[in-house]
Amino acid sequence: MKLFLNGYNSEYGKQDIKPLYWVASSKRDLKTMPVEVQDTFGFALHQAQSGGKHELAKPLKGFGSAGVLEVVESFHGGAYRAVYTVKFSHAVYVLHCFQKKSTHGIATPKPDMEIIQARLKAAQVHAEGEGHD
Repeated sequence: MKLFLNGYNSEYGKQDIKPLYWVASSKRDLKTMPVEVQDTFGFALHQAQSGGKHELAKPLKGFGSAGVLEVVESFHGGAYRAVYTVKFSHAVYVLHCFQKKSTHGIATPKPDMEIIQARLKAAQVHAEGEGHD
């Protein structure tokens, strides 16, 4: 299994757009979501690559700063989430895309938080290996 997929589109190479890395199954997981949700998350990620922030993007609690962001989208009664980090100056890393199944509160379920933490560590190692941050 490939841990990182580079989603960088070279047609944007002349603009000030950071490359996008998909950690583990995040891209595959996004592709299983409704097209409308994919569009929202795709636009949010593009804004992050351009140095902006989508109106639905909020810091994910438990990570101490705005370096890890979460976009939440409701669609036909389902709650979908995309978590990414802008912590590294050279790129945006998509850490986790999932449908929240829990009916208890709005907090991110513990198993998903564990996935996010592990993938953030993997992104850190990757960034250091690339000679960044």
